[in-house]
Amino acid sequence: MRKPGNKQTQEAYITQELLQEISKIGNRLVIGIPCEQHEYERRLALTPEAVDILTECGHQVIVQNNAGLGINYSDNHYAEAGADIVATAAEVYQADLILKILPPTVEEVALMKPRTTLFSLMQKRLFTQDAFELMMSKRINGVAYDLIADEQQKRPVMSIISEIEGIASITIASELLSNTQGGKGILLGGIPGVSPTEVVIIGAGSAGTVAARAALSLGACVKVFDNDINQLRNIQQNLGVGLFTSTYHPNVLQNAFRSADVVIGAMRHEGGPRRYLIAEGVIQHMKKGALIIDLCMSQGGCFETTCCLSPSDPTIFEQYGVLHYCKPCISNRVARTASMALSNIFVPLFVRLGDIGSIQSMIKTNHGFKAGVYMYSGKPVNEFIASHFNVRSNNIDIYLAAF
Repeated sequence: MRKPGNKQTQEAYITQELLQEISKIGNRLVIGIPCEQHEYERRLALTPEAVDILTECGHQVIVQNNAGLGINYSDNHYAEAGADIVATAAEVYQADLILKILPPTVEEVALMKPRTTLFSLMQKRLFTQDAFELMMSKRINGVAYDLIADEQQKRPVMSIISEIEGIASITIASELLSNTQGGKGILLGGIPGVSPTEVVIIGAGSAGTVAARAALSLGACVKVFDNDINQLRNIQQNLGVGLFTSTYHPNVLQNAFRSADVVIGAMRHEGGPRRYLIAEGVIQHMKKGALIIDLCMSQGGCFETTCCLSPSDPTIFEQYGVLHYCKPCISNRVARTASMALSNIFVPLFVRLGDIGSIQSMIKTNHGFKAGVYMYSGKPVNEFIASHFNVRSNNIDIYLAAF
């Protein structure tokens, strides 16, 4: 038996130290995190803990001062994690990679260097034609978080935001039904001797599933509608036979709306030739004092009474005696939790990007990341997004071979 201080043990320690240093060797990313210009947007793509991991890997992170206040992190938190704190947005936008939450404004695109890579959510309601065209002229690479897929061809960012907003919708409903918020004064759930609250959920995806789970746990009577029978089967298997599920059968849907205390719209529209809405006539027959929460405002809404709203319209209003809650991105109510969840997804993504070396190589080798690219070197490469801005889209593989 060798003694603890022998040569073999010393070599083992040296090997571990070398492995730690080798992990920092790679292509250095310069990542910029600016303040969001929209007053209601509080989320950030990276928390200080995430920044610490990236800087430990040798990457540079530039954060605009006060950017973290919306999630209760000070500049000191980011500085201690290794970030460079700068005073102006212009300094942040000199980074090679820009991490935002909302789509950029014209003023923000103007500050970017040519060929910058921009990461953000694809919220077409807030993405202007002028900003998109300026990105084209500056040959920007555009990547939408919510379009990036994983190895199972699922969209992790879209899923985690949907889950957060699904849970938050039940919290909001509980608040708005109470007397303190001017509601009917009913408890979201059920107690012995009192009929349980009826919750109708439109859409059996991630948001609908977690909303249904939270409502059921409170004792509410929950009904879920979706035209995808596989989605309905999955939610039934996950949540049990106590859950009512149905396709969009007109008579069943109308009867459910008539007796509903809360209706949650989680009917996602992922792009395509058709888009479906719950008709205004169905909402007219709802009970007075009932509540509608639309989780799809960033995609234009999923009710006829909410689909034509502009950013300047009120986000909480009453129509036909039914209270409508239409605030976009309600995960901002829990911005710190949302930022932590996003960081869990982004850190491995950017570590891998640093290892691979370039955006072009990442696109070529990672099909899930490739799915999130809607603009490559100023060229639109996503058909549905390009059609929204009335520009022509081409296959990204053509440009990958040329650049």
